[in-house]
Amino acid sequence: MTTPIQATIQQSMALAKAHYENFPVASVLLPKDLRAPVGLVYAFARQADDFADEGELSPEERLALLDGFRSQLDQIKHGATPDTPLFQALQAMIQERDLPLEPFYDLLSAFSQDVVKARYANFGEVIDYCRRSANPVGRLMLHLYKQATPRNVALSDAICTSLQLINFLQDVDVDYRKNRIYLPLDELQKYNITEQQIAGQHSGGTWSLFMEFQVNRTRKLLQSGAPLGLALPGRIGLEMRMIIAGGERILKKLHHVRGDVFNQRPTLKPTDWAYMLYRAVRKK
Repeated sequence: MTTPIQATIQQSMALAKAHYENFPVASVLLPKDLRAPVGLVYAFARQADDFADEGELSPEERLALLDGFRSQLDQIKHGATPDTPLFQALQAMIQERDLPLEPFYDLLSAFSQDVVKARYANFGEVIDYCRRSANPVGRLMLHLYKQATPRNVALSDAICTSLQLINFLQDVDVDYRKNRIYLPLDELQKYNITEQQIAGQHSGGTWSLFMEFQVNRTRKLLQSGAPLGLALPGRIGLEMRMIIAGGERILKKLHHVRGDVFNQRPTLKPTDWAYMLYRAVRKK
């Protein structure tokens, strides 16, 4: 008979596999014993992110749901048994794998910020958000891989931040429909781009120059973390090289469409995945 915790683990794996992402999540490339832990981390992050984004909830209701997750983490932190199967499964996995709790708290901090903050004055503010919204996932993965050295953590932070920035560039229109702009306002002003231009989905004027600047900066950041793909062993190294190749592929597509994500939002097609696998295997 399947226990609630076992059912939660199975549901987490299904969620990780079913939800579209640009980059592999709990994929067949990972060693089998890591797929369930990665799926649990993904389920935690996905559900918390949905609290901030999905449905017709008020900001107060969204923050209350996120606070509920935070209180469950507090129970784990203080050695108490959480109330829900998801957090009971997380507690067992965190204890078994000796994972830090800080990355989970950081993710909740970022999702809570999404509820109350819709504009970013400068790139420093964007990077601070990425530090809490993206980097914690990479850090948790390194702890699961038992590869969380200071150098690997720094490389992972560069990769995760760049992937988050790539998502922001892809989803300018998607995010604006949620009343969010993750592009630095001072840089938009520098290129004479107004919020009205984004609202009107206009890619004329200096938009392509602005986006090319964003793409080039993000590419340099991604490349700075790329050595992690060779530093990690075996299949987890292959997984990482696939993730890096996916980021490079999306950046290339953004460049090709001159940043016109309003009419040609770049996504990864089956041919891209085949190319990414080829690149990942060949680089080793």
